Amino acid sequence: MTSPVVELADERAARRGLRLFLKRDDLIHPELPGNKWRKLRHNIGPARAHGTVLTFGGAYSNHVRATAAAGKIFGFATIGVIRGEERLPLNDSLARAERMGMRLAYMDRTTYRRKHEPDVVDALRDRWGDFYLLPEGGSNALAVQGCAELGAEVPGFDVVCCPCGTGGTLAGLAAGLAPDQRALGFSVLRGGFMDGEVERLQREAYGERRGNWRVEDGFHFGGYARGTPELDAFVEDFAARHGIVLDRIYTAKMMSGVLALAERGAFPEGSRILTVITG
Repeated sequence: MTSPVVELADERAARRGLRLFLKRDDLIHPELPGNKWRKLRHNIGPARAHGTVLTFGGAYSNHVRATAAAGKIFGFATIGVIRGEERLPLNDSLARAERMGMRLAYMDRTTYRRKHEPDVVDALRDRWGDFYLLPEGGSNALAVQGCAELGAEVPGFDVVCCPCGTGGTLAGLAAGLAPDQRALGFSVLRGGFMDGEVERLQREAYGERRGNWRVEDGFHFGGYARGTPELDAFVEDFAARHGIVLDRIYTAKMMSGVLALAERGAFPEGSRILTVITG
């Protein structure tokens, strides 16, 4: 499945001599939009072979909900281990995952920080039996390979931008671009560790760092799922200008960053900049 590319008429880019485009990956599939599908695509075979997938996420995780949808569509059981305590009634995201057949479990935040350590995984296997382990956010070597296909779909752009939560989308995107293209990721988390995660995932998938890429850490607006009045105003203004409501957790931070960098003169005049609406 591919997604359309549309040009965005925005004077903030135009007055710097830039052309700005959107890759509408959010339109790929109603239940498996954007990078969720790209990350899951090559994991579906192993998931079906095991029969059950266990994955992790926060209470509002789009990845958890997409994994539940993939299980229903492609015929494997799903278990979602949710960070923190159970809160009833379930929010819309978790309720939807449960309706699609996902079994939900909850893990205290201290243990959750150790979720991929062997003793924690062994305890989960003791409880749930055998399963295919899918990391938080779905970012593993197979996910990187799926996101590399995104890079192959976007020839002719000088810079291709995406938001970064776990690093998998940028790792694959950068690997799939042509040598004369570069990728720019916008971290939605504070801490400055995203570069290391992206490189780790590339080495897991390919054995080496690949592509021309970097992470921009200056537009997290306080960290994951956090925001500011400035970000809220940007989202409202963007919707008024272009009729598109950006997701505040990911794509709004990326788009705010792209336009701020454009106004600072960070892109050469004449650049064709593509922003991926990851869904």
